[in-house]
Amino acid sequence: MPELHYLSLDEVARRLKARKVSSVEATQALLDRIEAVDPKLKSYATVTAERALADARARDAETAAGKSRGALHGVPIAVKDLCNTEGVPTAAGMAIHRGNVPAKDATVVTRLKAAGAVILGKLQMTEGAFGAHHPSIPAPLNPWDATYWTGSSSSGSGAATAAGLCFASLGSDTGGSIRFPSTMNGLSGMKPTWGRVSRAGVFPLADSLDHVGPMARSALDAAIMLGVIAGPDADDPTAVPLAVPDYAGGIGAGVRGKRIGLATNMDDLDVDSRRALDGAAAALRAAGAEILDVVLPPTFHDGSRDWVALCAVETAFAHEPTYPARAAEYGPVLAALIDMGRKLSAVDYARLQARRAVLTGALSTLLASVDLLLAPVMARAAWTLDHLASAGRDPETVAGRLRYTAPFDLSGHPTLTLPGGMTANGVPTGFQIVGRAFDEASILAAGHAYQQATDWHLKRPPV
Repeated sequence: MPELHYLSLDEVARRLKARKVSSVEATQALLDRIEAVDPKLKSYATVTAERALADARARDAETAAGKSRGALHGVPIAVKDLCNTEGVPTAAGMAIHRGNVPAKDATVVTRLKAAGAVILGKLQMTEGAFGAHHPSIPAPLNPWDATYWTGSSSSGSGAATAAGLCFASLGSDTGGSIRFPSTMNGLSGMKPTWGRVSRAGVFPLADSLDHVGPMARSALDAAIMLGVIAGPDADDPTAVPLAVPDYAGGIGAGVRGKRIGLATNMDDLDVDSRRALDGAAAALRAAGAEILDVVLPPTFHDGSRDWVALCAVETAFAHEPTYPARAAEYGPVLAALIDMGRKLSAVDYARLQARRAVLTGALSTLLASVDLLLAPVMARAAWTLDHLASAGRDPETVAGRLRYTAPFDLSGHPTLTLPGGMTANGVPTGFQIVGRAFDEASILAAGHAYQQATDWHLKRPPV
């Protein structure tokens, strides 16, 4: 049996319910581990130890009285530092927001607390949720190998969840920011359909591209988390008024009879990325799915280029209160993105939106012909920090890295990233399962079926 800090969220929740462990014991164990491990990993922006222990004591008292708040009762988790937390700093990875202390929780945080979660603290992230950490803020390290990328922008969420510093976390994904750290850290990360989860109280990078979702150690754990945070919200009119399925309850539905597409026009994958994808197809075929050849639409591979420009415009809008007025306090990468957005013409923006609509329609048409789609996360399965530095950050290079992630942010389709192998250097690789809009249940069931047949999600980093 793994040590307590490496148990799944589902297992911890069941132990808490059966009173085999208390919330105080679980919370203290993780706080001790944070104190021992995180000075090196730097995954937390803020640790709220006293508040977490007080909440854990309250959850234990409720358990003793026969009361349960919900699926996460007493479970210690953490949230990305762009989710507002009442009375706790929320900086969004930005030096200029270090003193920002919200008076109200983000809706997703409110829902986690309502379900009984104990919030350990706020997880570090790149500046403003774009691609680089502010120069004054140390970047979290990959717990598998510190010479490898941790993924961005939910870097702290990836490192902390993988290293046993929380049982699950919240991340956000605008161009790949749940999926990159999930694949680089061996996690199961769910990017829901745009509009499935409220963004109220979440610092924006690009409003029409931002998705909030769970990062966990299994598809089941992600399903539990998504079931808590999903649903309509009066504070966010873009959160769709659809009923939330019982994702965890239906996760055993399997894939028998499901038609799963695997694109034939992906000729840029390296050996590790291809191996993870082919292994996923084989495992799902053995579980009863039919694997079909499909072709990604012609607009797919141009989507990431359009994403860079669209994200730049929306980021410029999001930062209008502080940029350019306080431009000198920004890091160079985020500043360059905003400058790009401020220069784009209205005609250029309209052209990009028209192409986005075509891509969204083409992906919806493709997904109408199959039930699910398998896709890589990155053509290069695992990036070292040296690889990233030598590749540079010009728009074309960034677009290349986002080739298999950004199109699904443009279209808003849901995807689940799962660990699917290890490189020769011992770091995780992953792949995506993509589904139709608001059909997260089928994606999660497929992910669970895959994880019932494989053990990649059970591997833990050597920290």
